[in-house]
Amino acid sequence: MPRHTAELLHQLQHADGVLVSVDSVQGSGPREVGAWMAVFPQTLVNTIGGGHLEFQAITEARALLLRPVSKQTGHSSTHEDKTLTTRYALGPALGQCCGGVVHLKFEAISAADAPALKQRLLANGQALALFGGGHVGRALVNVLSTLPYNVQWVDSRDEIFPAQLPPNVVCEHSDPVHAAVADLPRGASVLIMSFSHAEDLDVVAACLKRQRVQGDLKFVGLIGSKTKWATFQHRLAAKGFTAEEMAFITCPIGMDGITGKEPEVIAVSVAAQMLQLR
Repeated sequence: MPRHTAELLHQLQHADGVLVSVDSVQGSGPREVGAWMAVFPQTLVNTIGGGHLEFQAITEARALLLRPVSKQTGHSSTHEDKTLTTRYALGPALGQCCGGVVHLKFEAISAADAPALKQRLLANGQALALFGGGHVGRALVNVLSTLPYNVQWVDSRDEIFPAQLPPNVVCEHSDPVHAAVADLPRGASVLIMSFSHAEDLDVVAACLKRQRVQGDLKFVGLIGSKTKWATFQHRLAAKGFTAEEMAFITCPIGMDGITGKEPEVIAVSVAAQMLQLR
């Protein structure tokens, strides 16, 4: 799970809180529907966009921590025992000029709500399979740990993964490495950057076979140069894949115009490309 979700669940072990989420947006708003912030007596987790909207939401949430939601008054809102939805116009009265209207939902949460919250918040993460535990793979995992992805990190080598992992990353040792492709969730994106061109080719071929039969992968990207991809295309054609099938593969990966080859630069570039797919 992303770090913010893990931090929310950790804080719930020590104190009750209020989950503030964007319920609807009309016009321009600082965050999208589903964005959330957890407010606790002494700390905050995540953000709904900052500015006066967030400051007022924090004040509202901390007031809810002091008294039951059912006793709140003075809002054009709907009430239930544990929830409150309030309308905010993002204009001069709020010190903002977005011009839209945001409805925020306030939910009282406690440790008893942790399992349901975990399931609910993880449902917003997209499946991403990363093949390769090298320098770029590690840098990419660091970036993805802060983004809404559930990462399956795969490598054929023993003891390649770091001891400390982000909460939204699950490691899998697979030998042969391409065998893991069959078990990827539907709709997963795949990034291929193993230590071996031979392994890369095997994973690409496995992805193309799955696409031929199931057609359920969202994206398959291969790290490397245009020359590498030209060589792979010849070898894949010899395995019976058509040009139309191979067109599904993106190689090189990353955003156009970002040319640095440092692992951290590549990681940011590839993560930005993944975000474009959302």
